[in-house]
Amino acid sequence: MKKEPKLLEIQDLQVGFATDGGTVNAVNGVSLELNPGEILAVVGESGSGKSVTARSILGLLPSTAVAKGAIYLNGQEVLHLKADALRGVRGKAAAMVFQEPSAALNPVYTVGWQIIEGLRAHTPKGEKFDKKAARAKAIEILGKVGIPEPEVRVDHYPHQFSGGQKQRVVIASALVLEPSLILADEPTTALDVTVQAEILDLLRASRDNTGAAILLITHNMGVVAELADRVAVMYQGKVIEQAEVFKLFKTPKHEYTKRLLAAVPRIGESTRPLFLPTSETPTVVAKNLELVYPGRLGRQGFKAVDGVSFEIRPREVVGLVGESGSGKTTIGRAMVGLAKATGGSMSVLGFNVVGARAGQFKAVSEQVGFVFQDPASSFNPLLSIGEAIAEPMLVHKKVADLAQARPKVEELLAAVQLPIDYFDRYPHELSGGQRQRASLARALALKPKLVIADEPTSALDVSVQAKVLELFARLQKEFGFACLFITHDLAVVDQIADRVLVMHRGKLVEQGRTRDVLIKPQMPYTQRLVSSSPIADPALQRARNTK
Repeated sequence: MKKEPKLLEIQDLQVGFATDGGTVNAVNGVSLELNPGEILAVVGESGSGKSVTARSILGLLPSTAVAKGAIYLNGQEVLHLKADALRGVRGKAAAMVFQEPSAALNPVYTVGWQIIEGLRAHTPKGEKFDKKAARAKAIEILGKVGIPEPEVRVDHYPHQFSGGQKQRVVIASALVLEPSLILADEPTTALDVTVQAEILDLLRASRDNTGAAILLITHNMGVVAELADRVAVMYQGKVIEQAEVFKLFKTPKHEYTKRLLAAVPRIGESTRPLFLPTSETPTVVAKNLELVYPGRLGRQGFKAVDGVSFEIRPREVVGLVGESGSGKTTIGRAMVGLAKATGGSMSVLGFNVVGARAGQFKAVSEQVGFVFQDPASSFNPLLSIGEAIAEPMLVHKKVADLAQARPKVEELLAAVQLPIDYFDRYPHELSGGQRQRASLARALALKPKLVIADEPTSALDVSVQAKVLELFARLQKEFGFACLFITHDLAVVDQIADRVLVMHRGKLVEQGRTRDVLIKPQMPYTQRLVSSSPIADPALQRARNTK
């Protein structure tokens, strides 16, 4: 009896990139299989070869890449296809859902035009859609992925959609030709837990409704536990372990897999000691804080922060959670004058930021450090790491020149566990975790009394995230700064914060001790937030989904 071919077979895939220093091997002998309707999660650290493996299937590697081995899709060898032949494979046989929808969507074209263009480009000759039919198909697929009023939104541009909606549009573009294989590369990274839950439901429904298989690349083990049937673990370009999802989580074999699962933060497992407030003056006091962005062309303004009151005490870490657009980052930026508060009051280290002019923030900005979400974009690529860390000292005239700053910078590099010779390296020469450590060093350059950390671990792999959080906790204890820690990851909040504030549509809906709020949330929105947070345990996660 003839054996039925797998939907996807990757055989001994090897991919190298030509560089000035020689060939860099990104994938070393990867072999994977995927059956119709199956969801295979590929996990591992950044640089382990996950995305390179997926991109090899559709010929999306750069010109500097050299690929060997074989990839069979529906029985057809695709690794060595010419560009014209690949056009027939992309979209119909396999489609890609990219990690960052803002980068995947063209800002100058409507989302409907972009979906229709995909139809035109990948529909075989003789099966072309006419203009009316193509538009109807675009509206239909937008409706299927949950975009409200698709007949109207089809003519909107990417900037008119939220982050979660843009990811839905990218998924719609991938599904429009009903591919047999969906390649989903970090489809939920940096999404809020409630939006993430909606995207996972959408991917699961797409599999159930069309029978498509999904190759899911992610660093979120909670997502793996919820969605995957099987898991392949990659490390340094190789697949080191493959197993059915329940078996892998229960009895991992490889030491790296064990370390990966052990690094996943879980709600309710925090060992952070109870914070005991003193009678010292609070570092931050906000009372009925408001921030309204003015409307344009006669439109009404948008109230981003609406009557928020809270305190941050010396040496206390306060977590700030909520969906995108809830006002989290706006509050953090208002503390240092990057966003202008328009009502109420907010005292930061004794300075009332409401109504203050830009030039008046210099005195308080010396005492506040800011850790940005994406250090790759917050560092000046023309400055070395040492120069970037020294910059606050030079701006505030704490040192005369870079030579005088060097000993202090080297102390900070040691504090964040980076080698001293990284002083002369540039941001692109560091990994994501190393850049985030350097970002911490820069935030601590002036020994601040307050640190604002805006999603500092959202794009990091779990093992790297664990190291950064451990480092952050140690530095916070050592330097004694108060902190506003902004994140959408509730398990991270549980691990790092003494108290938590929950924001929803500009309002503060719940606050209290972190353990109390996350274990026994009182408000319906907080309960929904907690219940949407994926658990890195497939048995518990799926039991919760059936309730």
